[in-house]
Amino acid sequence: METTPDTSNYMIAGYIFSFVVMGFYVFSIYLRSTNLKRDAETLESMDSDKDGKK
Repeated sequence: METTPDTSNYMIAGYIFSFVVMGFYVFSIYLRSTNLKRDAETLESMDSDKDGKK
């Protein structure tokens, strides 16, 4: 009878890979959120400048 091959190293590598990819995704969302807030502040300041000049 053959024994089942030990593939636990591949499982661990898969989990590590998954967590790294998810970490990059979360970091990307954080950067996009930061840039979106900055863009919103810029647009609000441009709008207030436009209202102030009228």
